[in-house]
Amino acid sequence: MGYELDMINRDPNNLNDHVRVMFDEVLGEPDGAHSFNCVWNCSYKCFECCKGCCYKSLTMCCGIPVAICWGCQFAYITFWHVWYITPCMRTYMISCGCLQKFYGTCLQCFCQPLFEAYSYCFSNIKVTSLTG
Repeated sequence: MGYELDMINRDPNNLNDHVRVMFDEVLGEPDGAHSFNCVWNCSYKCFECCKGCCYKSLTMCCGIPVAICWGCQFAYITFWHVWYITPCMRTYMISCGCLQKFYGTCLQCFCQPLFEAYSYCFSNIKVTSLTG
């Protein structure tokens, strides 16, 4: 494989910055409505502990099966792109190239002489103004 996991920075591409939640982003007491310091401190510790424990429990129970499902999903997508979608697109592009040449030839053979004839017919028209 040759790819090593970064066990420190587990989101190097910042894919999940939108779910990074800190205590002070969820709870905040405005001036004039403060609880006791011990309650606020304990609330912080409970929030962080429960968030961490719950996340770790969920990942322990569901992380591997979900990773397997996503691995299969991306394998399926890759398979269809490699073996079906890309060849179909290539076939389409080849056909479009052929049609483009055919269309260009038709324009040069039929439309170009017609428009050149029209341009000769209308080239001697002079427009004068009647204001005086």
